[in-house]
Amino acid sequence: MSLKKQAVSGLVWTFSQQIGYQLISFTVGIILARILAPADFGLIAMFTVVMAVATALTDGGMTASLIRSKDLDELDFSTVFWFNIGTAIVLYILIYLTSPLIASFFDEAVLTNVIRVYSIILLINSFGAVQNAQMTRDMNFRSLFKVQVPSLMIAGIAAVIMALNEFGVWTLVFYPIIQSVCYVIQIWLYSKWRPSFSFSKNKFRYHFNFGYKLTLSGLLDKIFANIYTVIIGKFFSPADLGFYNRADTLKQLPVSNLSTALNKVTYPLFAKISHEQEKLKTVYKKLMKVVVFILAPILCLMASTAEPLIRFLLTEKWMPAIPYFQILAIAGILYPIHAYNLNILKVKGRSDLILKLEFIKKVLVIVILALSIPFGVIGIVWGQVIFSILAFFINTYYTDKILDYNFIEQGIDLLPSIILSLMIGGGIYYLNSSFFLDIPDFLRLVISGFIFVSLYLSAVFLMKFNEIRYVKELLKR
Repeated sequence: MSLKKQAVSGLVWTFSQQIGYQLISFTVGIILARILAPADFGLIAMFTVVMAVATALTDGGMTASLIRSKDLDELDFSTVFWFNIGTAIVLYILIYLTSPLIASFFDEAVLTNVIRVYSIILLINSFGAVQNAQMTRDMNFRSLFKVQVPSLMIAGIAAVIMALNEFGVWTLVFYPIIQSVCYVIQIWLYSKWRPSFSFSKNKFRYHFNFGYKLTLSGLLDKIFANIYTVIIGKFFSPADLGFYNRADTLKQLPVSNLSTALNKVTYPLFAKISHEQEKLKTVYKKLMKVVVFILAPILCLMASTAEPLIRFLLTEKWMPAIPYFQILAIAGILYPIHAYNLNILKVKGRSDLILKLEFIKKVLVIVILALSIPFGVIGIVWGQVIFSILAFFINTYYTDKILDYNFIEQGIDLLPSIILSLMIGGGIYYLNSSFFLDIPDFLRLVISGFIFVSLYLSAVFLMKFNEIRYVKELLKR
């Protein structure tokens, strides 16, 4: 199969996987949000930073090394497999022993046992990481689709049953555990590879030398991506954190669907053309423009209809999440662009530059967070918008050095879609706050969506956006 056909096939199956995954996850999340209390979600969010850090350490960036490396043999895969399992065991023991300290930090005694049970996921997932890397490397997204979607479906059904039977916060603990168990069992069934009882120091050094810098930058990213939940959980109530967490989760729905799906395909795709400079730049530019062309209007539409959207989906008890969601949606527009700029450095093997950029950005996060805490949760959320804009300029620095594609050129390519989306979104928000107040929420959403899409597509065709041609080409293929 040609590289182009591989990429298109990968996109189809990855989008199918993401859409199926997110539809199930979204539906289950809505049902659980209607049954459980905001404080239950807040409790789980309190230790997400611990799990994020542990997950990054378990892998050590070595599966990313497997995906990018050209010539691999059985010893490469087995070495990474046993490293993952050994690291997961050590980290689980550490988390088990320190969970009382984490619970004490947040002044929530129930967290001790919750963390100890929840972190079993580390051990389970370590058994499937290498198989996942192999399928991603081979762009076998069809098999990943068959593994991930049924796993989530089984776990989702179990979670709803537990919530209805008043399991409370434990519903949110066992939900991902059941999903991980189903996932690992299935990926072993679909994968023909089996680990051998072998470990190579040379293979370990090779993958570790690439992976450890990626891991350090990933750790910084995970810690600071979750630092907002830590700060809100420490200084505000579990309910406040629950509102913030649900707003962020809702914002992540379109962001994750699009950016995660494309990221899975583009990383191995970029790796295959990493030595063809002009081709890499052309593909990269088209990808960036298409992502923002699709993502910006979706987020702006959701932000402009936040009130009827959240009330319709989550009920009145989640209404305090509305302003958080609207602000986070603005920050989310640039999120995929950050990831793709760093992907260029990954495929060029410059994990050292990624680490440097992450360090600079984290210093910036600390400064912005320190200045925004006195303004409450709303100030912290606005701080994320400011950081996202500044991070765009930072991330594009080395992309300019490598691809000769600086922030000015990227801005010229991306701003038309963003500005158009914000303008139409502002109009929709005005209509909803002034003229649609007496209309049922579902009807408000339908009318607003129809007006937004009609205006956006009309403007796109009138102004002859190239992005519409790129999307048409992709759909034809």
